[in-house]
Amino acid sequence: MMRSLHPARWLRTAALALLVICCCGVPAFAGQQRHKEHKRDYKREIEVLEEQWRVAQIAGDEAAMERLLAPDYLGISMTGQVNDRTQQLERMRAKHLVLTRINLSDRKIKLVGSVAIVTSLAQIEGTVDGTPMNGMYRYTRIYRRYPDGSWKITNFEVTRVPSGEAIQRP
Repeated sequence: MMRSLHPARWLRTAALALLVICCCGVPAFAGQQRHKEHKRDYKREIEVLEEQWRVAQIAGDEAAMERLLAPDYLGISMTGQVNDRTQQLERMRAKHLVLTRINLSDRKIKLVGSVAIVTSLAQIEGTVDGTPMNGMYRYTRIYRRYPDGSWKITNFEVTRVPSGEAIQRP
């Protein structure tokens, strides 16, 4: 046989249940808010680093590039050459590739855990081994966030957009 609750007791039980539901939902919502704020902050940090990379590349600033590249960095050049961190810094030191202008557009930043994936379209001008070059390129740069909070470039790949080909944006 089931006993019914006295109306006052039922009201207290219902109020307590509502309080528990509300209180348990607030921390989850607050955690989601903090996560969104961190993502926005991380994206801003990556945007700053992307500009530091662009400026360092144009200036030939090897020290700045050294700070930006992770110890395990691997990059794939427009010719398909694979370079580790040491090789990339040497290419900069030897002025193998000298960029005098880099105009970026269509940048997207995707955060996946402690990794940021950046894609962009770049209009560049400069020289390769003293030979003038310019054109449109798409690149992917991958950053990793380290436990100390710093971001470093771990991977890079660039692909030339053939001239005269329409640039498609999703």
